[in-house]
Amino acid sequence: MTILDGKKVSNDIKNEIAEEVKQMKANGEKAPHLAAVIVGNDGASLTYVGSKVRACERIGFESTMVRLSNTTSEIELLDKIEDLNNDDNIDGFIIQLPLPPQINTRKVLMAVNPDKDVDGFHPMNFGKMALDMSTFIPATPFGILELMDRYGVETKGKHTVVIGRSHIVGRPMSILMGRKGFPGNSTVTLTHSHTKNITQITSQADIIISALGIPHFLKAEMVKDGAVIIDVGITRVPDDSEKGYYITGDVDFENVSKKASFITPVPGGVGPMTIAMLLKNTLLAREQHRSNS
Repeated sequence: MTILDGKKVSNDIKNEIAEEVKQMKANGEKAPHLAAVIVGNDGASLTYVGSKVRACERIGFESTMVRLSNTTSEIELLDKIEDLNNDDNIDGFIIQLPLPPQINTRKVLMAVNPDKDVDGFHPMNFGKMALDMSTFIPATPFGILELMDRYGVETKGKHTVVIGRSHIVGRPMSILMGRKGFPGNSTVTLTHSHTKNITQITSQADIIISALGIPHFLKAEMVKDGAVIIDVGITRVPDDSEKGYYITGDVDFENVSKKASFITPVPGGVGPMTIAMLLKNTLLAREQHRSNS
């Protein structure tokens, strides 16, 4: 069994990007600039955006954190997005989710310029991805593909089962794993909360990608010997420890890992890859803007 070490691979990617940025600067070019917009004081969101800002510093990117209060109106947020769309200094930006209830998330994501949508959430980018055109792939699916690529996980002709159909992970993964090329060319089954006999389906899978958010959902009896397990779930489960919780994924790691050929740990698997690929998308946006100017 091989651990798909997202922490190690994400560090490799950051080092590779840092080298490219160094080269850009040596050529007198501007470093890529990533902005993050956060509305409110959600603890997990602040932690996540903070780690993105630190990652930018480490690899030589410029970064801007736009913090707006919890009472920000939809109009105010849309005005801020318009400013970022028109700011030539910013190559890409993200809107940290979730947003407060007074704001329509879909409307906000639609307002982002697709050329700066480094999260890959805009319908134009999602549509291009579905049509196998060059575009920004959402960071988490992009990270999963990169992990498989770097560890040489065979996907051609394999049966991939995706658990969860979110627009951020499940649905894009189901499209990407079925596309021509590597990683891809697999036969995909997309399962969700209304799927019947899910154990019957997962036990036939060569590759399982779980993005459900239910701790320890995937048990050993649901997995065949030699399966590849990608665990996207990350949940804080209360316990009696000093911290008061432990972090776990969708997979019963202890027992499933005994049957798997490859498996991602939680934490340290898919999570670190998401930030690395967001940076990669920002670098791609910078290169795109440079070739268009």
